[in-house]
Amino acid sequence: MTPKLHHSIAALLCAISVHCGSTANAAEPYRASYYKDGEIHITVLGQPEGKPITTGHWDFKPSWSKTGDHLVFFRRLKNDPVVSNWITQLCIINADGTGFHVLSDGTRTDFNPTWTRDGKNTPVWNRKNTGKGGYTIMAGKIGGKPGEEIAVTDPNAIAWVHSAVSDGRLFVSAIPPKLGYGHFLMTPNPGGEPKFERVECELAKTGILDRVSISPDEAKICFDYHPGKTNPNPGRILYVADFDVKARTITNAKPFANEERKQVWFDYPRWTQDGKAIVYHADHKLFLHTLADGSTKQVSTDPKADYRYPHGEATPN
Repeated sequence: MTPKLHHSIAALLCAISVHCGSTANAAEPYRASYYKDGEIHITVLGQPEGKPITTGHWDFKPSWSKTGDHLVFFRRLKNDPVVSNWITQLCIINADGTGFHVLSDGTRTDFNPTWTRDGKNTPVWNRKNTGKGGYTIMAGKIGGKPGEEIAVTDPNAIAWVHSAVSDGRLFVSAIPPKLGYGHFLMTPNPGGEPKFERVECELAKTGILDRVSISPDEAKICFDYHPGKTNPNPGRILYVADFDVKARTITNAKPFANEERKQVWFDYPRWTQDGKAIVYHADHKLFLHTLADGSTKQVSTDPKADYRYPHGEATPN
């Protein structure tokens, strides 16, 4: 074999190797938004961060709109040792870092926003009921101003929005009149009474389901779980389960992180855009769990940073 031919074959084999490697890696080019040391970043998971899209504040829990062009999050304006006593402000920003605007006046406690999935891109969130306890579910709009938001549940009741489905219903934890506490698919009815349809889940009978997120195809659901009636941050188990929108059931729940209940904060499981993996935080790091093979790998890259609250690209809670 001539040196020239040997070189050509080697170059070809190298090209094939690079192509195959890039194809294998291309199965997980997942972008996500997340909190890192109080700033919101958007990064391909597993790669170092570039510049944050928010800076100079304490910004929490971004959720990425289904259309992929907006993030909604809350900004902490006043700290307190008791998280429910924080004073916060709901904000929206374009995914490219432009178009920042606020949706609430920053005098109350507004938490954990997400989006409807009905094509309307409606931001929804949870507002603490001052002096009454519990939370009211609020709704705003892109481009909205403080004071334009509306309550979609009774301020005298208790409700918390987690996720949504494409027909416009919201997945909520609530105590509706006459129905008692539970998890529901709620149909908003601004100006009237919302409709609550109970979601059945055996696991919910023995503990608390929280940080619930429905997959993009609405066939699966992930959440954190803590046995008993208390819900401390350390020791939560992360589960994935089958979800039937029509039957309103959560079945076949299987733990995929912290089954041994290490006293570490495992939380905020969220779907990737293709519904094939779940990203979550644990011990100030981000991890990606792939459903097909059950593998999990760390995808945060800065060992000195505090990573939390990941959300897949164009994939609301």
